[in-house]
Amino acid sequence: MKILVINAGSSSLKYQLIDMDGEQVVAKGLCERVGIDGKFTHKLGDGTVVCKELEVDMPDHTTAFAQVKKALTTGEGKVINDLSEITAIGHRVVQGGSKYDRSVRIDEEVLKAVREYEVLAPLHNPACLKGIEAATETFGTEIPQVAVFDTAFHQTMPEVAYLWGLPYEYYTDYGIRRYGYHGSSHRFVSAICCELLGKPDGKGTRIITCHLGNGSSLAALKDGKVIDTTMGMTPLDGFLMGTRSGAIDPSVVTFLMEKEGLTPKQMDDVMNKKSGMLGISGVSSDDRDITAAMDEGNPRAKLAWDMRSYQILKYIGGYVAALGGLDAIVFTAGIGENQDRLRAELLEGLSYLGVKLDAEANKVRGQIQEITTPDSAVRAFVIPTNEELVIARDTKALI
Repeated sequence: MKILVINAGSSSLKYQLIDMDGEQVVAKGLCERVGIDGKFTHKLGDGTVVCKELEVDMPDHTTAFAQVKKALTTGEGKVINDLSEITAIGHRVVQGGSKYDRSVRIDEEVLKAVREYEVLAPLHNPACLKGIEAATETFGTEIPQVAVFDTAFHQTMPEVAYLWGLPYEYYTDYGIRRYGYHGSSHRFVSAICCELLGKPDGKGTRIITCHLGNGSSLAALKDGKVIDTTMGMTPLDGFLMGTRSGAIDPSVVTFLMEKEGLTPKQMDDVMNKKSGMLGISGVSSDDRDITAAMDEGNPRAKLAWDMRSYQILKYIGGYVAALGGLDAIVFTAGIGENQDRLRAELLEGLSYLGVKLDAEANKVRGQIQEITTPDSAVRAFVIPTNEELVIARDTKALI
């Protein structure tokens, strides 16, 4: 059984073809700058690059899918003879609201709901819909499609965690609440962590998962279920990220809109695209650039780094209190899996909990590794995430 996993953005389309007999990636790639000048990258499962940033005319997502079809079935990157070899398509869908607490097969009702939730994820859900519609146009209606929601895993949060102190009717009328994101990632790594703790069903565990990348979020899990997470109604909430501000005093928003004469969209752009590590450092949103600048003595780069660490530690401390203790902490995603310096700093900041870092083990990059000593009161792990595999597994189970 072969599952095609799709992650569609407003001007991009990532894909992986996974053979579920052994869960091996057969091929993967990226259509980027869709609707602009079109660039296409295609790789085989063993990492062989067939083409990299090839200039291809892709005016829309349908033509991008046609390029994926061509790459999979012809030429040097051919891995299947015909699209009929693909059993199903799994789509990452960012916002499923309160309605979906699990993945579902896509039908007209699901498409309608995803459209309705565009107001909660205006940058993401329209792109997801484009991906679904383009897949239907390219592959036809015979191949079943599945929606795997970023928000679904967080639907176990109680009201005390997901509601804000606004008039209650804003929740009932408009769905204003905390939804959380990166759900597939938190779900994948927390399940592995439970196995490493010897409790595969999650019962009796208290875990904090740290998805640290250009976009970042933490989740607090008790008995294997999320009780709180840092991202809110949108992915802007939480702590300092690459270009996102994270949580700020809401009055700052109205103050700046008045002082700078900004529209809601312009203010949204400031907080989502010009803030965070980029806005504080003035250097870059990329963690590698920040680290290099910090090592060269750039004080604002150091400030950005320290602000992020401070804010993460504050959230972890709050989650320890909410969980009533802590058994394990997990680091994942691009920065979490590869930035040993940040992991060491965070774990040393948690020494009051009896956390003892194994400095040698912490040198690991991108592989499962326990990075605390045997006598550490709280265990810490690096666990690479695999959101595509979560999508493929859900798709297989549903079809």
